[in-house]
Amino acid sequence: MSVLPKKNDLGFFEIRLESIGGLGANLAGKMLAEAGVVGSGFNGVSFSSYGSEKKGSPVKAHIRFCDMTTNIRDTTPVERPHVVGVFHENLSKTVNVISGMYEDSLVLVNSSKSPAELKEKLKLVGGTIAVVDATGIALEEKNRVNMAMLGGLFRLCEFLDFEHMKGIIRKSLEKKYPGAVEPALRTFQRGYDEVQFQTFALPEGLEMPMPKRWDIPVYGYETQAIGGMVSNPGNSILKDLSISRSGMMPHFDEEKCIHCAACDTACPDFCFVWDEAADKKGRPQMFLQGIDYQYCKGCLKCVVACPTEALTSNRETDGYGEAHRVPHRFNLAVKSG
Repeated sequence: MSVLPKKNDLGFFEIRLESIGGLGANLAGKMLAEAGVVGSGFNGVSFSSYGSEKKGSPVKAHIRFCDMTTNIRDTTPVERPHVVGVFHENLSKTVNVISGMYEDSLVLVNSSKSPAELKEKLKLVGGTIAVVDATGIALEEKNRVNMAMLGGLFRLCEFLDFEHMKGIIRKSLEKKYPGAVEPALRTFQRGYDEVQFQTFALPEGLEMPMPKRWDIPVYGYETQAIGGMVSNPGNSILKDLSISRSGMMPHFDEEKCIHCAACDTACPDFCFVWDEAADKKGRPQMFLQGIDYQYCKGCLKCVVACPTEALTSNRETDGYGEAHRVPHRFNLAVKSG
């Protein structure tokens, strides 16, 4: 019989998945819980939290396991996870994905970076970082990121039955999507096999940061301005949609561009930057300068619309968006310090 490696004061082993809508974290959480309950004989529960916008917006999935003799009467969000699965490494730009980790917690990140690089990016004080290039595996196997991440999570959670999970994958897909079964199993296996680990000891004299609630607004009864005035209103100009990209992004080839604006017509997020200049006959025309990748969520509608292949779909590589971004010249909003 399987034994949980550690428990909190309530007797739970807790897992939190940090993702964006569309990467399948909600389904991964349900399948993970089923594997623990049916395959390994634990009590378990899985539930997710997300806002009104699903695809591309932050999603959290919460999983709890405990012994059969312990009742689960707690369905609050997991604040002190023993394992964290980060389905999109750029979530760390806007979400504290490692909030509440213990000194001996494990965090699995979908990334092609090294554990040492991710330690700096995530601002992790101590703990174990596991890395798997789930996006790359999914693209190569023509499958979903969540299958590769599930493989990595099973590598971290050795108390779960790996072979039983394969049966769950097969059962979940073979009736409606029989052609997806073998790619999903290969993706799951590669996610399990290709994880890299590195443990970082907590420096002497330091403690792990306490968790911060993500659902508490900045302004409340005692902190709002006089009269309830919103001093820093939300503005789409200030948004960074780069965390919504799930592996692919458009690349722009200026030499092939005929400045037809088909891309700008198709783009839902005002990503394309234009400037007025004289054409060969001296007439004023609008010319495409490039893409402001801050607003690009990787929908690739522009690639489909482009008639000359000046825009192509490519795997997003680290730093490409920042290096090739052509920023809009807005003078309409200023970020508050």
